[in-house]
Amino acid sequence: MGGNMRDRLRASGHEVVGYDPRPDVSDVESLAALVKTLQAPRVVWVMVPSGEPTRSTVRALAEVLEPGDLVIDGGNSRYTDDGPNADLLGAEQIGYLDVGVSGGIWGKANGYGLMAGGSAEDVERAMPIFDALRPEGPREEGFVHAGPVGAGHFSKMVHNGIEYGLMQAYAEGFELLSAAELVTNVPGVLQAWSRGTVVRSWLLDLLVNALKDDPTLAELDDYVEDSGEGRWTIEEAIRHAVPLPVISAALFARFASRQEVSPALKAVAALRHQFGGHAVKSAAGPSGTPGEHAGPSSGPGSTQS
Repeated sequence: MGGNMRDRLRASGHEVVGYDPRPDVSDVESLAALVKTLQAPRVVWVMVPSGEPTRSTVRALAEVLEPGDLVIDGGNSRYTDDGPNADLLGAEQIGYLDVGVSGGIWGKANGYGLMAGGSAEDVERAMPIFDALRPEGPREEGFVHAGPVGAGHFSKMVHNGIEYGLMQAYAEGFELLSAAELVTNVPGVLQAWSRGTVVRSWLLDLLVNALKDDPTLAELDDYVEDSGEGRWTIEEAIRHAVPLPVISAALFARFASRQEVSPALKAVAALRHQFGGHAVKSAAGPSGTPGEHAGPSSGPGSTQS
């Protein structure tokens, strides 16, 4: 993604010098060489994995940049990292912005949605970069100065939480359509939703594209990873006492996708068998007989469910 952003910036006439530990994709051999190559005052955009990789990069930049330079963290860092990063750089009179970036692999051609946190002065200074990266059209439809340091990454965290819920809703709709024998053209139904309907979106378009190559998604495993933002969104919801049932359920669905065997659902099956005598499936074979080995609650007058 960072490489695509570099290409989009260069296409807009910006001089971009990139450093990456992999020599085959790097323009210089070190961060120190990067700083020497750029003319002061510099703007350095950090686009590396969140957590310690970003924190260590910021620490390294604090040692080699000069007063008046500006660092932008455009990765998916947790917003609580932004204050310490800003303080560390601020002690060296180096500015700091956190910018949530949305657009994925399509951003190079379509532009990136940007959510910035930091001072108005630093945002204004970096605006030519933001204008080159954002989609064409009104600035406010692809860029926002969301607030002080941390606000950009907080906004992107919530954005990604919403993304979890939207994807899960489309996925569940796809599964129900696929399960219904009445519907014989599931990809066609989803494609028909892509114009004019209230559920049309870019995510729906991407699902339609995926189904063109694999109409039943038979070539994919159902294991779904999460990169952290959904968890952070739910943690903040708990802290602020804001109910997020859809986003929470979407995250837990991803957890469920990673279980070859679900201990929780085994417990549910065992309980149903104990109190109601409901059939259970042996790990090795067929269902048990209803009522067999049932507990006292299955006796006369008990309620079953």
